[in-house]
Amino acid sequence: MTLYLMKIITGLWLSGIILCLGGAVRAQSYAETALLFSRTAPGGTARIQAMGGAQVSLGGDISLVASNPAGLGMYNRSEVTLTLGTLATKNTADYFDNRTQTNQSRFNIPSFGLAFSSSKQGAVVNGTFGVSFTRLNDFNSRMVYSGQNPNSSLIDYFIEDATGQPPTQFSFPAPAGVRDNSNSLTRLAYDNYLIGEASILSPPGPDTEYFTDIQGIPLQQEEIQTQGGQNQWSFGYGVNLKDRVFLGGSLGIVSLTYESQKTFREDFVNEPLGFFELRENLDIRGSGVNINFGAIARPVDFIQVGLSFSTPTWYSLSENYNASMSSQWKNFEYLPGLFLNNESSELDPIFTDYSLQSPWRLRVGSSFFIGKSGFVTLDVEQVNFAKAKYSSNTLGVDFSADNDDVRNAYHSTTTIRAGGEFRHEKFRLRAGYFYMPDPYRNEQNGMNQKRTGFTGGIGYRSSPVYVDLAAVFSQQSFGYRPYTVNLPTNPLATIGQSGTQIMVTVGYTF
Repeated sequence: MTLYLMKIITGLWLSGIILCLGGAVRAQSYAETALLFSRTAPGGTARIQAMGGAQVSLGGDISLVASNPAGLGMYNRSEVTLTLGTLATKNTADYFDNRTQTNQSRFNIPSFGLAFSSSKQGAVVNGTFGVSFTRLNDFNSRMVYSGQNPNSSLIDYFIEDATGQPPTQFSFPAPAGVRDNSNSLTRLAYDNYLIGEASILSPPGPDTEYFTDIQGIPLQQEEIQTQGGQNQWSFGYGVNLKDRVFLGGSLGIVSLTYESQKTFREDFVNEPLGFFELRENLDIRGSGVNINFGAIARPVDFIQVGLSFSTPTWYSLSENYNASMSSQWKNFEYLPGLFLNNESSELDPIFTDYSLQSPWRLRVGSSFFIGKSGFVTLDVEQVNFAKAKYSSNTLGVDFSADNDDVRNAYHSTTTIRAGGEFRHEKFRLRAGYFYMPDPYRNEQNGMNQKRTGFTGGIGYRSSPVYVDLAAVFSQQSFGYRPYTVNLPTNPLATIGQSGTQIMVTVGYTF
């Protein structure tokens, strides 16, 4: 079989996933981003964190301004709190029988708050105004995987994506009837000569078929680094009705920053190409608002039940995406007189403004008090991630397909958080557990993407100063595919994530 025929058959046989949206590209899908910004973690003080994040039926803690503002009604004095913490993460990646591990640690501020309580007359025993800062999500992470892929190369995806259209697909504007690939990752591959049209071969083939001069087994490596977070300022008010019923509401203002840098590289031995490197950068910034309502009832002295719901967070977001590619050739004569050495190309930056509506949240909880010795508490939170929705007023930006992806990908989940506190004089001993089910309707890459965690902590309660210490241990596993081609075996990196957060809360009552 001639080299020409081998290249043409390869180009016709291989197929890959769609990485483009309307001729543009993006580091991750909008469905993934909707889940990322909607799947927030339980936040708050070290006291609440030490009990698995369970808090809906409790009171007297500044954390409840964001989750169940009715808990403000249980304050009988004013206070100010500050929570400081460190977060250590470990990512383990298995890829083609090769394991890599990355570790990262950083300082953060999980919570800060003020509560101003005042006594009332009549049925309203007291009322409390609270302001809190809560870190809803921490996006700081670094993951690396690497291994030799004997089955395929990212170049195979580029060949398939280009096949069926002439090279004019990479020009702007693309001619009528030709798919616009002028600002796509495949154009970067074309500009770096990783792929070429078959018409330049000898003998020439159709200009709608593509080939590559690279046939070897690549050493693949990708580094994915993310930064940023979601932070919420909450302003709430809660009232105490005869020490039996507590009502409250709050307004949440969310700020969001998310930065993602992906660097994918393939190295070759005994090939005219030494390596190529693809870099993608995604920057999303914005803000949002939500409203929270809640109630807590104490039917008898040793039982409390709580209910709260949060409206969607209505986000206004701005996005900046860009990508570039570089390649190192070994003075390869691609065409007569055209020698390849160091090549590079980049896409035009893509700026997009749009809105995102996160799902509603419903929380119920109960607490059982064991005299003055402590209590146990349980929370259940219902969230339907399929209800997240995008919209945009920008001309030419349509999220209909992305909203369909969200509805088809996700389903409703029930998160469970449980904890307890043992009291001895001024000392407190706490422990807890949380379980966040897989939000995907069907398992992705054969893996359940649940999150689980164990928590614990101690506290010392005095007046006017108190101190709480907490530790949160969490873990999650998932599968990551850098690309997909029409082959029996596709590349899959199996990722295990674990985190350890240590935090301390210092409070002052007045």
